[in-house]
Amino acid sequence: MPNRIRCIGLVMALAGQAVAGEYHLTIAEKRVDLIGQPQTAILADDGLPGPTLHWREGEQVVLHIENRLSEPTSIHWHGLELPYRMDGVPGISFEGIAPGSRFTYQFPVKQSGTYWYHGHSGMQEQQGLFGALIIDPAQPQPPTDRDYVVILSDWPQADPYRTLARLKKQSDYYNFQKRTLADFFADIERLGFGETVSDRLAWGAMRMDPTDLADVNGSTYHFLINGRTPQMQSHFLFKPGERVRLRFINASAMTYFDVRIPGLAMQVVAADGQNLQPLNVNAFRIAVAETYDVVVQPNAEQAYSIFAEAMDRSGYAHASLSPRADWLAPVPPPTPRTLLTLADMGGAHAGHSMPGDNHLEHAEHVEHVEHVEHVEHVEHAEHAEHAEHVGHGPQTTESPAAGRATEHAVHAGHHHAAMSPEIPSYQTLDYRNLRALTATPLRKPDREIELRLTGDMRRYIWSFNDVKYADAEPIRVKLGEVVRFRYVNQTMMNHPIHIHGLWQYLDIGAGAYNPKKHVVNVRPGTTAVVDVPADAVGEWAFHCHLLYHMDTGMFRKLIVEPNHD
Repeated sequence: MPNRIRCIGLVMALAGQAVAGEYHLTIAEKRVDLIGQPQTAILADDGLPGPTLHWREGEQVVLHIENRLSEPTSIHWHGLELPYRMDGVPGISFEGIAPGSRFTYQFPVKQSGTYWYHGHSGMQEQQGLFGALIIDPAQPQPPTDRDYVVILSDWPQADPYRTLARLKKQSDYYNFQKRTLADFFADIERLGFGETVSDRLAWGAMRMDPTDLADVNGSTYHFLINGRTPQMQSHFLFKPGERVRLRFINASAMTYFDVRIPGLAMQVVAADGQNLQPLNVNAFRIAVAETYDVVVQPNAEQAYSIFAEAMDRSGYAHASLSPRADWLAPVPPPTPRTLLTLADMGGAHAGHSMPGDNHLEHAEHVEHVEHVEHVEHVEHAEHAEHAEHVGHGPQTTESPAAGRATEHAVHAGHHHAAMSPEIPSYQTLDYRNLRALTATPLRKPDREIELRLTGDMRRYIWSFNDVKYADAEPIRVKLGEVVRFRYVNQTMMNHPIHIHGLWQYLDIGAGAYNPKKHVVNVRPGTTAVVDVPADAVGEWAFHCHLLYHMDTGMFRKLIVEPNHD
């Protein structure tokens, strides 16, 4: 950890006595070369990502931020419960940190788990201003043998403001995966002429394309793990038989990732910093700004791939989990690209919710899962084409078992992980599987607020209820209320909805064990229901965490007013 991140006058915690920590971060520009050409990044303490901050539940944090930029900056503590003046959102909770000035954040740490921090000014988050925040619990918990942070991010090849300007002119500017004439004839063979023509006409009438899963993709983004491209050959070490905790943080501006470790089942133990009843999965999708903690137990003396594919399969991030630094796992074959369906878009286009929407079943992801067990049959040519598009994979020194690991990877999830057979196992993670580790009974909501997730793709404007932030009134609630929010996604895009300062209890029908999240992803054409206890007075940001969606209007101010009754 850099010397500048230091704890001054640390008081040893005695029974009932808090720890006091004082920290410093400097925000400045730095030239970096990740993609073969120098670019300007905005970084905390010259790091991409910024330094991992380690705090402890109950600690009194004093953190000094120095701004050495020529523009204002800010830091938001994503997912933390704190006084709203310390939340770090310019124009809502404070004025921002002016060029050449300093600002001191000061607040008690009321929670534990995996979180992160990031800039909330302009495009600085996309330009590298983010880092991990790990908070140890006040009461010790059984440790794992190794503990690693795995930050996923998308690094822009073009200036972020230029990218947004291109989207404003043409919303599908970066969609280079549109269906071709060959796809048309393949669909005729599969579906018949009439159904194929009807399908094409319906998509044409909506001016949409079923391959348009992401506004920005691997044609201009490079995908990183802990600030490193696949060619930079990141690795995490283990000894066979050890339990390894991997803290996944999606610090991307615009990219969803599908994560798997061929050959290992992953035991999901926490989401958004909150402990879960453990469950085993072979893969999971992580939305922008979410975090998932997983535990793996590799028993073989071999290297494993940590493989995070962009949702639209336009690129990937890759690292190795290995017993030796010179053993690197091969990049696995890609999984087939998925498509939106007219069933998805019918619900979105018509503005109606669909049966079971509150369960947030990943419809397009299900197709991905069906192929997970058969990825070894993907044609080599398809893999080569994918590698050429995203950049050739790293030259590796493979472990002796690497070939066998790849061959048998997709079948290993059920017998490689030495985990309790009582823990439920799933092929892929679905929100419906999540259960809080401890119960949190909530009373019946006092009222319900419906927010339609809306957008105008022709002008690339995103909004709630067809009103962008600049024209919207704040949402006002009273301290102590429990408010049910109903998110109705009437667009073709996924939206990760984040409320600052408050928790969202996602209604999946689990009662007091509904998962507690700071980000809830809402699929195209579906509805999600969350219950939000308004337990913190203040003015809070409430927005889609896709950076360009937030910037163009899918944003609200949520005011929790004191109750004077």
